[in-house]
Amino acid sequence: MPARHQAAARIATVVAVGVAPLALTALAAAPAVAHGSMTDPVSRVAACFAEGPENPKSAACKAAVAASGTQALYDWNGVNIANAAGKSKQIIPDGKLCSAANDKYKGLDLARADWPATQLTSGNRTFRYKGTAPHKGSFELYVTKDGYDPTKPLKWSDLESKPFLKVTDPKLENGDYVFNGVVPVKSGRHLIYSIWQRSDSPEAFYTCSDVVFGEGGAGAEASAAPAASAPSDEEIADGADESSVEHGGHGDDDPKTQATVTAAAGTKSDPASGTDSGDDSGAAAEAEETAGAAAASDGSASDAEPAGGSADLAETGGSDSTAYIAVGGAAALAIGAGAMFASVRRRAGGVRR
Repeated sequence: MPARHQAAARIATVVAVGVAPLALTALAAAPAVAHGSMTDPVSRVAACFAEGPENPKSAACKAAVAASGTQALYDWNGVNIANAAGKSKQIIPDGKLCSAANDKYKGLDLARADWPATQLTSGNRTFRYKGTAPHKGSFELYVTKDGYDPTKPLKWSDLESKPFLKVTDPKLENGDYVFNGVVPVKSGRHLIYSIWQRSDSPEAFYTCSDVVFGEGGAGAEASAAPAASAPSDEEIADGADESSVEHGGHGDDDPKTQATVTAAAGTKSDPASGTDSGDDSGAAAEAEETAGAAAASDGSASDAEPAGGSADLAETGGSDSTAYIAVGGAAALAIGAGAMFASVRRRAGGVRR
C-alpha cells in the first residue's frame, strides 16, 4: 500500500477510536426513565404486589392476576404512557383509566367493589408516591364524584372535573415523593386517581387507589374492602429480579396509546402477562421525539413542560437537555469522522491520479 494510503488509514483509525468512547459515554449519560406508584393511599397494583404476585390474598387481586398474569404485579411501578405530553384525558379511553389503556395491566380495570382499600378521612393528609426512578414533574390527584359505583368501569366523568390536589416537584424522602393536601368531604367507597406527568419528558404515570371514607368504614363498603398495604422496601427488593421494568429505556410501544410495554432484554414474550421481548434501545428516544413534535404542533395546553423544557432532572442529575446534547454531539463527531475519512481518501486518490 502506498505511504499516502497508509497515512489515510491511520488517520481514520485514530479518529474512529477516539469517537467511539465519546459516543458510548454520551449514551451512558442519558437519564433514567422515571417509574413509580402511589403508596399512600396505596394503588391497586402496588397493593396486589404487596400481597404477593404468585399467591395474592384478596379476591380482587386474584382476579387481576387471572386477567393479566403475575408480571403486571412484578412491574407495579410501570403503569405509564410514553408520550402522554399532558393529554391523558384525550388518549386514555373510558374503562381503561387504571391500566392507562395498556393491555399488560388490564386486570387493574376490573370493575368490582372489593379491591383492597385504604381508610381515609376528609381534611389534611400526607400523600406518598414511591419514585423508583425519580424525575421532576407534576402530580395531579382526582377523587370520584358522589354516587360513584365501583361495580361499573371507571370513566373520566366519574372523577371530579378538577384535581383536589396538584403539586409540582415535591420533596423526595427515602425514595418517596411526599406532599400534603386537603381531601374533600366524601363518604363511603371512592377512588383516587393520580397522574404523574414528567416535566423533562412526555411520559406520564397513572394510579388508581381505592379508599373508604368514614371512621370504621361505611357499612357494605367497609365489609367488601380488605385493608390495603403498601409494599415494603424489602418486598420491592425481593421482587426486583422478576420485574421486567427497565429504568434505562423503554420497550416496544403500544400501537394505540404508545404505552410502554417493558420487558427485560433477551426474554421471550409472555402472552399471559402482555410483556414483549427484545432489546429496544432507542425506542424511547424515537417515541419521545415523535411525542414532542406532536405536542408542539397541536399546541394543547399542559401544566407539565414537554421534553426539551428548561427544568433540571431531579435525582438523576444533569439538565433535561444534557442527554440529547451529548448524544447529538457524539453523532456529530461520528459524522465528522466519516467526512474526514472520506476527505482523506479523496485527497489520497487525487494525488495518485
